[in-house]
Amino acid sequence: MSDEIKHECGLAFIRLRKPLPYYLEKYGTALYGLNKLYLLMEKQHNRGQDGSGIASVKLNVPNGYAFLNRMRSAIPQSIAEIFQKIGLEVKELEKYQKDISQHPELLKGHLPMLGELMLGHLRYGTQGKNNVEFCHPFIKRDLIPGRNLALAGNFNLVNTDELYQLLNIEPGEFQKQSDLAAMMEVVHHFLVKEDEANPNNASIVDVLQKATPLFDGGYTIGGLTGNGNSFVMRDAHGIRPAYYFANDEFIVAASERAAIRTTFNVGENEVKELMPGCALIVNNEAAFQIHQILPPKERRACSFERIYFSRGSDEKIYRERIALGHHLSKTVLEAIDYNLKQTIFSYIPNTAEVAFYGLVKGMEEYLNQIKIQRILSWGTDVTEEKLQEMINRKIRQEKIAIKDVKLRTFITEDNNRNEMVQHVYDITYGTVKKNEDSLVVIDDSIVRGTTLKESIIRMLARLEPKKIIVVSSAPQIRYPDCYGIDMSKMGDFIAFKAALSLHKKRGIESNLIELFNTCKEMERNNQLHTENMVRQVYKPFTTEEISAEIAQLITPPELNLSVEVIFQTIEDLHHSCPTNTGDWYFTGNYPTPGGNRVCNRAFMNYMEGKNIRGY
Repeated sequence: MSDEIKHECGLAFIRLRKPLPYYLEKYGTALYGLNKLYLLMEKQHNRGQDGSGIASVKLNVPNGYAFLNRMRSAIPQSIAEIFQKIGLEVKELEKYQKDISQHPELLKGHLPMLGELMLGHLRYGTQGKNNVEFCHPFIKRDLIPGRNLALAGNFNLVNTDELYQLLNIEPGEFQKQSDLAAMMEVVHHFLVKEDEANPNNASIVDVLQKATPLFDGGYTIGGLTGNGNSFVMRDAHGIRPAYYFANDEFIVAASERAAIRTTFNVGENEVKELMPGCALIVNNEAAFQIHQILPPKERRACSFERIYFSRGSDEKIYRERIALGHHLSKTVLEAIDYNLKQTIFSYIPNTAEVAFYGLVKGMEEYLNQIKIQRILSWGTDVTEEKLQEMINRKIRQEKIAIKDVKLRTFITEDNNRNEMVQHVYDITYGTVKKNEDSLVVIDDSIVRGTTLKESIIRMLARLEPKKIIVVSSAPQIRYPDCYGIDMSKMGDFIAFKAALSLHKKRGIESNLIELFNTCKEMERNNQLHTENMVRQVYKPFTTEEISAEIAQLITPPELNLSVEVIFQTIEDLHHSCPTNTGDWYFTGNYPTPGGNRVCNRAFMNYMEGKNIRGY
């Protein structure tokens, strides 16, 4: 998307099922597991660039030796740094024992991160600071092996305060800023209880069945215990994604199917989806089972996964993004008055490319129909010249803009960035016939509209097109998220600003005051979670009216240029992405009560002039 937002996280889990010498003999290295963990994380690096971390557990370690180890980094190339450090540690060991890499058990004893259980995480910070202390995995240490725990996840919780209260814990400043810290306290609390009842043989199923019903949010979490048990679990609505694969050599789980397929070279149907409310549980002997920990609720898998976040190399995601663009073609044709001769199609940013292909496919289908009709209308009056001219008609496609990544990094740290932000993209001159051609550009989604107004529209205007049509493969983003994406302030959304503008233009701003008072009354009665009142902000207006107002808001006032904005419909979103129906960003239909509370609170914060998170 053109607007930069923090989102999602990535999880990577590997359990080796053979002794380390097996991998040395078959694959030529005892570091097989670590190498695969590196690839599994790199293939998901799109899910987290604020930091990363890995944890490992060694099996059958003599008493007195470390069995749970962790490495984390918060630098820009954090994955590479972690694994480079491991590589340097191996080289250092080889200085003193040249052939140590040929002795897996000896290498295991000297290389901290070499173990049979591995958990990796990529972080996009939605809460807390972007420093290494906030990078997953978190760990709890204990003298009793089974009470040691490493935990990581892709999630946000909206009831961390309640969790600390349940455990009678007064959180410190760090704990208040970390959802994982609260989740860790709860899981570890029940892990200790289970270990007390069954020393060194705690039932992970029982632990999760007691802990996870307390969490309000969307999550995929992974954990390792010091005695060799491990798990990956998904929330009851399936909000956050999780996939797994197992054979006789290893068990692997990750946030993205394509990452597993690429890393381990396996077929699409071999990688299974971990279903909502289920946990992949692996015991200390590497036997695994899928357990239904929580009763599955209505599936509300995040639609943004398909629109933008996940890598498009997954076969199903690729087809769905094609469909998202294709569904927009009829509306776009109407917007250009079916004048394909004087319309150029492009996309911004690169992540919108697949949806662009779908849009162009729809245009080509229409053009082919026109070709057939015209040729048939000629009857016998057909000449080679006429036929050649008709067949050679194409949809006009151009690479209009190229993103300058280095400049983007620089300007995010510049307080006076409006002038600089115009140059985030380099423009391709000579592609548009001035004052004749319309320009259609497709984006994944439009969140704040800031980059559109301050950069993209200004840049495209230099080409002097007759009209600019911005197409969003996602519907209007109207409501905050609290399940893993950093969209928590109402004032950030261009759709919300458009609705406010329409209230003002129509003289009905008093509705907002009444709505605010209603929310305050609900808060006093502890009822904020019962209903999403913010829907009332949009109720007086049609989708088309809000789209038209958004177009005005993203058009710089000094430009004398027609700008139109077209959004995906909710119906076509569901048709394109039938298994990911989590649409609360667009509809306000939250899967958990905490979503309503966050949304109402975000509105109250806006009305009170508080520029703070809704949770």
